[in-house]
Amino acid sequence: MKYVSTRGNSTSRNFTEILLAGLAPDGGLYLPEAYPRVTQAELSEWRGLSYPALAFKVLGKFITDMPAGDLKQLIDRTYTAQVYCNGRPGGDAAEIAPLRTLEPGLHLLELSNGPTLAFKDMAMQLLGNLFEYALDQGHAELNILGATSGDTGSSAEYAMRGKHGIRVFMLSPQGKMSRFQTAQMFSLQDANIFNIAVQGVFDNCQDIVKAVSNDHAFKDRYKIGTVNSINWARVAAQVVYYFKGYFAATQSNDEQVDFSVPSGNFGNICAGHIARMMGLPIRRLILATNENDVLDEFFRTGVYQPRATAQTFQTSSPSMDISKASNFERFIFDLVGRDAATMRGLWGQVDAGGAFDLSQTQYASHFARIADYGFVSGTSCHADRLATIRRIWEQYGVMIDTHTADGLKVGLEHREQCVPLVCLETALPVKFEETIREALKREPERPAGLIGIEDLPQRFEVMAADASAVKDFIAAHAA
Repeated sequence: MKYVSTRGNSTSRNFTEILLAGLAPDGGLYLPEAYPRVTQAELSEWRGLSYPALAFKVLGKFITDMPAGDLKQLIDRTYTAQVYCNGRPGGDAAEIAPLRTLEPGLHLLELSNGPTLAFKDMAMQLLGNLFEYALDQGHAELNILGATSGDTGSSAEYAMRGKHGIRVFMLSPQGKMSRFQTAQMFSLQDANIFNIAVQGVFDNCQDIVKAVSNDHAFKDRYKIGTVNSINWARVAAQVVYYFKGYFAATQSNDEQVDFSVPSGNFGNICAGHIARMMGLPIRRLILATNENDVLDEFFRTGVYQPRATAQTFQTSSPSMDISKASNFERFIFDLVGRDAATMRGLWGQVDAGGAFDLSQTQYASHFARIADYGFVSGTSCHADRLATIRRIWEQYGVMIDTHTADGLKVGLEHREQCVPLVCLETALPVKFEETIREALKREPERPAGLIGIEDLPQRFEVMAADASAVKDFIAAHAA
């Protein structure tokens, strides 16, 4: 399996070569030269597998340059009940990523039982083990630079804390995350973890990560890697739980399923797109945004227009407060027939602060193919989140977080009774206590080990939204 850049000006590479790289040298994102296809026989064989066994089958399609025994060992060490079944109060320790049925044909895929209570743990814990393996093989060190709007940061830091040869520099928008999310990150005292609170919004943080990654001399000198979903390994790991959710929601491989996915940076739903391209019988991918509705606008109109900092709203589903979805480039690459010249033109406009419109004549044939990929979309606002949280609690006795509420609200708008609807859970409600109290007039349950986390000493640096300042900080603290 070889990987190519969406911009077309980088040589193809294998998995271990791109694992630590993040962006391609030409500024694009890596994707397989061709998506591996899953046969009906394989679907039947995989249906009854445990999560680690399923992960080995799926990821083995993408990771072909690592000894199979080593990959299996890493996966088996990652996906254990000890890691993934401790977070949810009263949770089932017997299964990883269990499917919770609210009513016949309506399901939640529980992805938030990991150490930071968010779906990001499903991929990030594996990424930490993959990084450590690759660095040990090459006797190398790595400085990870990441950006987070809420959950990526803590998931990355918990996955990388104490890993030898790794230091983490995590950017987050100052004052824009929930108190719980902030405390999860800033209370870590590990010597290899550095939190930087950027005076701006998430898109400023993401732009800094890309700017540093595109400074190839600096990147090479300080061995910069990334854990954001621009890293292909993270997206590949997320593909696994689409297979898990499909098998759990169906009785046979003749059935189709709709997945509803809360979407900010497009990484989570991009994994669903890839699973569908592999042959998983997904009928529709229902994309749910909050008030930052850039992605919904695209799927309705063909216009992709990232917003400026001042136009990016701070909402009660803060992990989706994103107006420039970096993973979106992977989907557009497929939509335009993998035409790298077209991609360079489109993203040249975006990188210059502009927009593109695929409904225009020269691109209209591409936009007309949206339906072929199964995407539909919708938006949700604060009032919608409150109403959905109340409805799910009153109707099913299930408490959900704000992002999952966005996903359920939009998913239910598109629901058809004859097709199972699986909504991907984003996080546990405790991460967004203020909104849960507003909606339900009660406190969400909190795992015993996280009681009082907001009162712990916090360790972080405040910095302007300036790539040069971040580079200076990395240079002073790098491994």
